[in-house]
Amino acid sequence: MSGITADRFAAEVATAYRPVIFRGLVADWPAVIAGRGGAAAMATYISRFDSGRPASLFVGAPQIDGRFFYRDDLDGFNFERGQILLPLLLERLVAAAGNPNAPAFYAGAATAPDHFPGWTNENPLPFATPDAVPRVWIGNASRISTHYDASSNVAAVVAGRRRFVLFPPEQVRNLYIGPLDRTMAGQPTSMVDIEAPDLARFPRFAEAAATMQVAELEPGDALFVPSLWWHEVRASGPLNVLVNYWWGQEGTTSPVAALAHAILAVRDLPAPQRAALRAWFDHYVFDDGAQQVADHLPEQARGILGPPSPERDAAVRAYLLRAITR
Repeated sequence: MSGITADRFAAEVATAYRPVIFRGLVADWPAVIAGRGGAAAMATYISRFDSGRPASLFVGAPQIDGRFFYRDDLDGFNFERGQILLPLLLERLVAAAGNPNAPAFYAGAATAPDHFPGWTNENPLPFATPDAVPRVWIGNASRISTHYDASSNVAAVVAGRRRFVLFPPEQVRNLYIGPLDRTMAGQPTSMVDIEAPDLARFPRFAEAAATMQVAELEPGDALFVPSLWWHEVRASGPLNVLVNYWWGQEGTTSPVAALAHAILAVRDLPAPQRAALRAWFDHYVFDDGAQQVADHLPEQARGILGPPSPERDAAVRAYLLRAITR
């Protein structure tokens, strides 16, 4: 999509539930222009915004070929975590440029206001993303395995290239998801290496592959990823930079927490009870009229069935806390 404006984004993109590519959306950012000069020029530009706060870092040995993932036994990961100051990260990335056996570096989710003050003033997104805080991701060649984000996302490529491979949310059964409670960065990921899938081990992935969409992004391009769409991201370039904007999902209301509670309370019941409770979930949660199920009650008596509000949300949390800790 080209010629995107705030009005077009709100009317045609934010309300749609499909990925959209914006070619050249941020091509005139000073950061993108600086990145065209190579790794050293990109490092010089970014260093101007250093706040002195360390960023979270993944480091992997050359043998992982940039694919941050689990160890074979799933008892841990094939990389190390740490914190790093921006000047040291940039120094290491520039020094490793051109080295085919360089370690994989991946520093992500650093909030621009905290870690890169002044960045947003020089590199503003040309349309609004409500409540989104720009986050900067810096590294070299890497692969981030297929995962989802609970929030909608606009991802803008500053330097290097990004290849997004996307799957609709309903492909969850065909992606062979890993542990929910032992994750690399908070979200569960697919166990399938989508670039070399083992269909003997993961046969249903063939169905997922038939639905996948691929977005090849150059510096200056951006991508809209709707919430809960699965996506794998490959970054290339000796010093690649991406800025993303997540919005639309409060961090305190994770759908995965609700799923975990349903596993505890529902999944292992006898089949007739699960079928009965499926009707309850449809009625109270998934049906089109779920928000009106308590309309037959007086407003003051609707309790946790009432419409969204801070008071309703606090009542739900209190109810859940009592129910779980009984």
